[in-house]
Amino acid sequence: MENSLEPLNNPPKSYLVDIQFTTTRRVRFSLKIIIFRIYLNFLMIFNDGLIIMSFNLKMNKLTIKNDVLSGITVALALVPEAVAFSIIANVSPLVGLYTAFIIGLITSIMGGRPGMISGAAGSVAVVVVALVVQHGPEYLFAAVVLMGIIQMAIGFLKLGKFVRLVPHAVMFGFLNGLAIIIFLSQIAQFKMPDGSWITGPTLWIMLGFVALTMAIIYLLPKVTKAVPAALTAIVAVSAITIIFQISTKTVGDIASISGGFPAFHIPLVPLNLETLQIILPYSIIMALVGLIESLLTLNIIDEMTETRGRGNKESIGQGVANLVCGFFGGMGGCAMVGQSIINITSGGRTRISGIAAAMGLLIVILAGSSLVEKIPMAALVGLMFMVSIGTFEWTSLKIIKKVPRTDVVVMITVASITVLFNNLAVAVIIGVIISALAFAWESAKRINAKVTIDENQVKHYEISGPLFFGSVTAFKEIFDYSNDPDEIVIDFSESAVRDHSAIEALDTITKKYAKLGKKVRLIHLRQDCRLLLDNASEIIDVNYWEDPNYKIPLNQLD
Repeated sequence: MENSLEPLNNPPKSYLVDIQFTTTRRVRFSLKIIIFRIYLNFLMIFNDGLIIMSFNLKMNKLTIKNDVLSGITVALALVPEAVAFSIIANVSPLVGLYTAFIIGLITSIMGGRPGMISGAAGSVAVVVVALVVQHGPEYLFAAVVLMGIIQMAIGFLKLGKFVRLVPHAVMFGFLNGLAIIIFLSQIAQFKMPDGSWITGPTLWIMLGFVALTMAIIYLLPKVTKAVPAALTAIVAVSAITIIFQISTKTVGDIASISGGFPAFHIPLVPLNLETLQIILPYSIIMALVGLIESLLTLNIIDEMTETRGRGNKESIGQGVANLVCGFFGGMGGCAMVGQSIINITSGGRTRISGIAAAMGLLIVILAGSSLVEKIPMAALVGLMFMVSIGTFEWTSLKIIKKVPRTDVVVMITVASITVLFNNLAVAVIIGVIISALAFAWESAKRINAKVTIDENQVKHYEISGPLFFGSVTAFKEIFDYSNDPDEIVIDFSESAVRDHSAIEALDTITKKYAKLGKKVRLIHLRQDCRLLLDNASEIIDVNYWEDPNYKIPLNQLD
């Protein structure tokens, strides 16, 4: 009995084995719990982005058919653009096609806006030209990986909501500029591979097919909506050229789109600070350009479908897509306004349409390249012309004389910068800055005061309008320092202290009155304004009266 109570200083081997076995089982069990929790968090973040959750079991056959046919239409329209953007970025056409497939598939599954199409984008391609020329495509792939990480961080930090601050005038300018870019980008299709313009009968044949495509897309929905008009137009024009053996420019004349399945590829760049210094500026610009265009496109699709997407979720989806894209030799991309509008107008509404477009594009690369290369470029040019017409906000021309001049300036500025520099991010940022400055100026002019003197010879200044950096000059001019009585009350019931400039203005005013031996009281300050003044108490001296807290008794019956 005594031996059983002694400490086990030298436990038998079997006991140690049991302890090790138990510890191992506990570690494994803990790891399983951790992995399970991570999996649950993943489901919570991407819950309605997973395929299983995005398929509605009650979805009717017509919706599925429309989504699949719309996806096929988008896949065909993606081919020439992906090839063209690859050429702009000085990389192989297959790089653009792989990018369109990978980004399109992942964002359709994990993105925050069903029905929105993403792929290789011209706005991103323009940014990376210098990087590819100076350092090669491997640095491009590394920059795309970092771009994805930055976008994911923006999404997880929930910064995507700031796209709501984009004014409507900026949206109009963005859309109009984008419509012009889409139109002008198709003009290059009227050139031969050697750069010379198409002339003679070849030009007239191509123009005729462009007109025929546009006519079918415009008129067919008036007759039936059973099939997408865009897909019908492409098939019809292709059938005419193939059956009657009409010689015209085709997709195959641009570049061969035949290839295999994209392979995993780690960018072959040195893992050091020098590499980071090279790719970081490009990655930041690409991430911002991609997210701005994606989130603006999301807003456009929201308006078209009268539903609401999730900006932060889309940011995460775009980030994951670009991260994966970089490891599969992609050039990076974002949401595409033109292709998204094609998808929505063709009947695509759910994630199935985006998945169908991505898978259709992959089938084209693997097996259908020979057939797709026979599609006349005239059909795709006509399709993009109709997209351009549909993208342009024609109502903006009607309201020019009905909206403030500042909004007109913003619309024209954003559209001009978009067209001239092909930089959507810079255009939108400048538009937001102009709108913000105009708003600040208008708000600054609203500061005023109602002045009264009570029976006790106390002068009351009842301030109305926000007090911030733009209005402090006018605010200081309201007061008559030398002629005011010994006691002054500044009432903020219709105003608010907004920033440090406002606090400095209050400090200046109270000090001026103090030098004259006069007393200033601030009343009816909101709680957030009081907190602002309290936080600045170490650098300025502003006293305010604590307003009484009133309580209303309620008679409630149990």
